Amino acid sequence: MSTLTTASAVHTTHSATGPYHVTFPHVLRSEWIKFWTLRSTIWTIGSTVVVMAGISWLAVFFTAQEAANGGTPRESGAQMTALLHDPGIVLAGTSMAQLAIAVLGVLVITGEYSTGMIRSTLTAVPKRLPALWAKAIVLAAVTAVTAAVSVAVSWAVTLPTLHAHDAAINLSDSETRRILLGGVLYLVAIALLAFAIGALLRHSAAALATVLGLLLVVENVFRAIPAAFFRNVSPFLPSTAGTQITTSQASIDQARAASTATVLDPWQGYGVMILWVVVLVVAAAVLLRRRDA
Repeated sequence: MSTLTTASAVHTTHSATGPYHVTFPHVLRSEWIKFWTLRSTIWTIGSTVVVMAGISWLAVFFTAQEAANGGTPRESGAQMTALLHDPGIVLAGTSMAQLAIAVLGVLVITGEYSTGMIRSTLTAVPKRLPALWAKAIVLAAVTAVTAAVSVAVSWAVTLPTLHAHDAAINLSDSETRRILLGGVLYLVAIALLAFAIGALLRHSAAALATVLGLLLVVENVFRAIPAAFFRNVSPFLPSTAGTQITTSQASIDQARAASTATVLDPWQGYGVMILWVVVLVVAAAVLLRRRDA
């Protein structure tokens, strides 16, 4: 009897300390597997690359065409040629690619709430926050790689047109590298912003409406209304601030000279965007600990 009891105790102790106890690497691996089981993952990643590269090519092609034709009623041929020499034109597709990335960021977290899988996740990870951090890390890593590929493909497809107009991107220039890297950093921040809003609202439709409304409606309305309040607040909204990292210093200086509103420098603007992300993620973490699944 004592032998059986001892054996049982040894077996129980071994199981409790076995290789399958909850650790952050295990949680991270679990979230990685779940991430790639979502149908939306492949679709949104593919859409991001195609949309960004396609729109960037269209922007460069038609800008070059208008420059050769002497410009448009709004911009002269010299201005159109100057646009071709701005490295930011390679990132022209970012404004649409961010929408696909935002959808991915939302669905990474709200998908589990809609299916009820979140209960299993939080049961397996009773401290809860490691699951949230693991999801965020997986999302950020995949978005960074996707964005880097999108920027590279955009550069590759626009290169022949740029070469034809002596406007090839100079990768040895520090500002050019900052702008191209900024495209990657900006999309990662958008993904995490959408993820945080999804974690706060826990409902796909509500979170998507909030994120897309913020990016497409609220920020454009703030920029369009000439009242002092909107003009002063607009530079500090997440997307408006974040895109400064993909803007050339010459364009920033020009905007600063033409406006009385605040015009943030590239890294200041990105810092404001990251602050938005941090505040929302912290709020989501607090509510995750306090609310039922």
